[in-house]
Amino acid sequence: MPEYRGDLTAYPHAPPTNFYGDCGLRVMKPAMKRMALERMRILVENAVSNARRDPALAQRQALLARRLSTRYRIRMPYWIRMTFCKKCKRFIPPGAHARVRVGGAGGGRGRALKWVRVTCGFCGHVYRKAAPRGPPRPPRAAGGRG
Repeated sequence: MPEYRGDLTAYPHAPPTNFYGDCGLRVMKPAMKRMALERMRILVENAVSNARRDPALAQRQALLARRLSTRYRIRMPYWIRMTFCKKCKRFIPPGAHARVRVGGAGGGRGRALKWVRVTCGFCGHVYRKAAPRGPPRPPRAAGGRG
């Protein structure tokens, strides 16, 4: 076999380069993505159920789920992302290591906007997320109060 000279002309049997060139990135198959998402879901559900009994095991399972998302370059679903602290990156299941409060921004006309406030039990970081509004209220009957 000839020596490698930096080009592929000496290797006529070499596979063609992919869309990304020679940088090593590959396009993931949909079946692998589904399997990785399913495994992430199972790991996080097990971590939530183990959070009070065995916190170390829960942290390990959540870490494995995060590693799956980084290894296969998959964006975590929203409900999984919300169980990780944005500052210290630790697993904070609601009720075990996170305090979740719902509050409203009072004042002003119309319905107040609701906020979900999550406080990390490890580092104390607080982050807020706007809660979706409910269905619109029916119009009030004419004729004033009463």
